Formats: sequence, structure tokens, C-alpha cells
Amino acid sequence: MRADMKPMFLPEVESIGRQDAYAAIISQMHAAGVDVPQILHLFRFKPAATAHLARFTQEVMRGPSPLSPGQRELIAAFTSRQNACPF
Repeated sequence: MRADMKPMFLPEVESIGRQDAYAAIISQMHAAGVDVPQILHLFRFKPAATAHLARFTQEVMRGPSPLSPGQRELIAAFTSRQNACPF
């Protein structure tokens, strides 16, 4: 975790022991030395409650649009930077 990234309010969410697709993603990011977005821990902790958010995000970022996925990623990254959100 980056020095400027605040820890989660509920560290037990981050340390849940369930093995699933999100656990694999988080492990790969740790192994690569990449900061893990905190929302991935929430997705892993409550997959049923966050599945709609994952589908929504996928549709917005990859579904049909006049903007390419790359342009949408650039807009998201710029917006996150403007909001001082590590994304």
C-alpha cells in the first residue's frame, strides 16, 4: 500500500480468507508490487452485494459507446486524479 493511501476502516474486510477470483487478482497485484484498490477488498468481502456494481462498471467502460474503451479509461483516470483518488 502506498504511504499516502489511507488504510481501510475495517481491516478484517481486507484479510478475509475466502479464495475466489478477487483473491487471485489481489494476490497478483501484491506480487507485482501494485497498490490494490480498496474497492477490490469490498468486492471480495461482499460479492453478492457488489456484483451489480461490477456489471455496471463493465458495461459503462466496455459496452457500446461513441468513445473507445481507452478514451473512457483516460477520462476515468483524469477524474480520479482531479479527485486525488488513486485509481
